[in-house]
Amino acid sequence: MNRIRRTAAAAALALVLPLPVAGVASATPATFAAAPSAGTHSTLAVPRLPRPTGPHAVGRSTLHLVDTHRTDPWVPAAGARQLMVSMYYPARPGSGGPAAYMTTEEAKLFLDEKAPGSGYPPEVLTATRTWAHTDARPAPGRFPLVLLSPGLGFPRATLTGLSEELASRGYVVALVDHTYEAPGITFPDGHTATCVICDVPPPGGTPAVARSRAKDSSFVLDQLTGHHPAWRAAHMIDPKRIGMAGHSIGGDAAAATMAEDGRVRAGVNLDGTFFERIPAAGLGGRPFLMLGADYMAPGRDETWDAGWTALNGWKRWLTVASADHGSFTDMPVLSEAAGRPHPGVLSAQRSEEITRGYVSAFFDLQLKGIAQPLLDGPSAANPEVTFQHP
Repeated sequence: MNRIRRTAAAAALALVLPLPVAGVASATPATFAAAPSAGTHSTLAVPRLPRPTGPHAVGRSTLHLVDTHRTDPWVPAAGARQLMVSMYYPARPGSGGPAAYMTTEEAKLFLDEKAPGSGYPPEVLTATRTWAHTDARPAPGRFPLVLLSPGLGFPRATLTGLSEELASRGYVVALVDHTYEAPGITFPDGHTATCVICDVPPPGGTPAVARSRAKDSSFVLDQLTGHHPAWRAAHMIDPKRIGMAGHSIGGDAAAATMAEDGRVRAGVNLDGTFFERIPAAGLGGRPFLMLGADYMAPGRDETWDAGWTALNGWKRWLTVASADHGSFTDMPVLSEAAGRPHPGVLSAQRSEEITRGYVSAFFDLQLKGIAQPLLDGPSAANPEVTFQHP
């Protein structure tokens, strides 16, 4: 981690910078955990994601997609744009094997970026307890599809908890890793691509990242819903019910994708500045949820103020007290397991409950047509959440 956020509010406007493990503002680099002594790896707490709350078992398969019509925007010498995608889906109970959180090399590069010198063993991070089962048999039926896009500098694994929750509630989830935009992304041939634009914005600045991700997302939709889908269980997807959510620049990318691709019917931005602005004409009346920390309240990030004005369909602007940038991902779970909880910041349990609860409620309402009182106003069960009405 070469640079850190000076304040939480400044961090929200500087999402291209590497972040501490829990995404909390600090005067010195945050570490993932104290360096363990030799031979103590087995005594470290293995992170454990909260159990999904839906009725379905969860399956996971992995896709390697190659867009032969597009050169990689960040490393043209690499040739065609390649993406790794984790597919989460409702599955038949008792089928499939355990799903690893990330590869050991991905974990090593992630720790090198977010917690240099911590001594935390990547094998422990790799062993993070998940609830999905690799290549489990699909459950019968057709389900809405939700695309998920992680933050810049965050591997797709950090949205595993949200992916498993949505799948358990009856969604197919395509969790996309955007190549050269995460510390490490391992491909089927064993090589791991590192981050090229994490420290220095690419030509065109941060808006170019959101626009590129919109192209990635539309390509993934083509591969999942076309005449010859790349995923063997694509029959599970209802192509008329598609949503997208993202964290940080991934939330910006959700809006950018909706602006270009009418197939995406509903979107969510989790704590991401709209570097690529929402068009003044809006998103065709389609619904959008803005969910962020207090520094995303009205008047604190002018791109959210402008985005709110431009949105011309169903919309909600929610802020979460005591949240930080990582609170909308698995980062608090990882930090607490490493013995590095952050006083004054929302706990891992509440972070997961709030993020999963409101995102799931949004898609249940917009893609399934199920009424969601949770989205109608403040809830005594979630006193941290404020409904903003600028």
